[in-house]
Amino acid sequence: MNSHSKPLIHIVGGGLAGSEAAWQAAAVGADVVLHEMRPTRTTEAHQTDRLAELVCSNSFRSDDAEFNAVGLLHEEMRLSGSLIMKIADANRLPAGGALAVDRDGFSSAVHAAITDHPAITLVRGEVTELPPDGAEHTIVATGPLTSPALAEAIARLSGEDSLAFFDAIAPIVHKESIDFDKAWFQSRYDKGDGADYINCPLDGAQYEAFIEAILSADQISFHEWEENTPYFEGCLPIEVMAARGPQTLAYGPMKPVGLTNPHAPTQKPKAIVQLRQDNALGTLYNIVGFQTKMRHGEQTRIFRTIPGLENAKFARLGGLHRNTFINSPRVLDSRLRIKSDPRLRFAGQITGCEGYVESAAIGLLAGRFAAFEASGIEIPLPPVETALGALLNHITAGADDKSFQPMNINFGLFPPIDAPVTSEKTRKIKKLKGKERRSALSARARAALDDWLAKHPSLVR
Repeated sequence: MNSHSKPLIHIVGGGLAGSEAAWQAAAVGADVVLHEMRPTRTTEAHQTDRLAELVCSNSFRSDDAEFNAVGLLHEEMRLSGSLIMKIADANRLPAGGALAVDRDGFSSAVHAAITDHPAITLVRGEVTELPPDGAEHTIVATGPLTSPALAEAIARLSGEDSLAFFDAIAPIVHKESIDFDKAWFQSRYDKGDGADYINCPLDGAQYEAFIEAILSADQISFHEWEENTPYFEGCLPIEVMAARGPQTLAYGPMKPVGLTNPHAPTQKPKAIVQLRQDNALGTLYNIVGFQTKMRHGEQTRIFRTIPGLENAKFARLGGLHRNTFINSPRVLDSRLRIKSDPRLRFAGQITGCEGYVESAAIGLLAGRFAAFEASGIEIPLPPVETALGALLNHITAGADDKSFQPMNINFGLFPPIDAPVTSEKTRKIKKLKGKERRSALSARARAALDDWLAKHPSLVR
């Protein structure tokens, strides 16, 4: 504890999880030292030294709180006083039913909120050992791009080798370079504002040529020690998807359903490439689902074969970076403390919760747990029926530690629910399915969260 008897929390990593954890710990009365290695040491994916930098405008995904688990997590975080969600909402961009944000505006606002907070001190420089000097309570939120030295220190503490997979980044195109004599604005099934995406159609021959070009493209080679590292299934490079079968992309990110080409309304495209707004000015568009490990020259050549993108100018080409995470179900307790040294907590993607939203959610919990514990108070865990509780339970206990892999929030992590509906004819219990089941799970989660927050007002900030 520091000289003026307020609890002191050290947090390593200034991404979304670390920023959220710092904000939450400070909000409940702790002093916080937030360590961020950039710009002293950079990463393969970051471009600035700001806190909470995003690499994709749609990183928050669906905002549907009734039928989508990540939308439900959004709602729970808002009700729990999340800084990340408050700033995401303030920097929102049109994206149908998704929550997309202006990346620069978002990170700038988070950076300002953290650095302006009187109880938070930002310290630049790489942390190579844990815990930092003088730290009794530390949260490690270094994300998927943990530096090698710190990764080694984590491995020593946990007694486990770090696991890793590759995460790929999609390219960004200048809107002014898109040919709208071939492309058009429309959301699939006219959701949202009905015109949140730019669409580029391919006929059968164009699609076949595109797939062939991807499969024969020159790609980034791996180091020997990286060759057996698995990809995250939710963010596969397009060439990996294409290699699984020639129709994979047409049934995935390039599916043509729910869209009509106004330039040729009677012709049904074989596939459609969609681009999503990437900044508030609407000058940059991200190619949806086009994560790639192709070399930059190959990307430019191949993506310019897409109708409407023949003269595309790229603000950023796709890339590839290595992700690192720990075997959380084996090494962490229910409050995110490492079993071999309870002074240390982990939060964010390094715990194996995949996604920016999920990382911030675990950061929110870790910040609260650490600050209250440092004050001698133990707060209850969120109910497993909630999105927060289901995610926490999965990474600390619910997953199989023998086959643990990163996971987005999804309704499969929630305890099952059956409808108490009895057929008058058969007298049988009817199980909920599809949207009816998802809606019931969301309703149950909201009730559980309301009860949790009502019983413990200190959880709301």
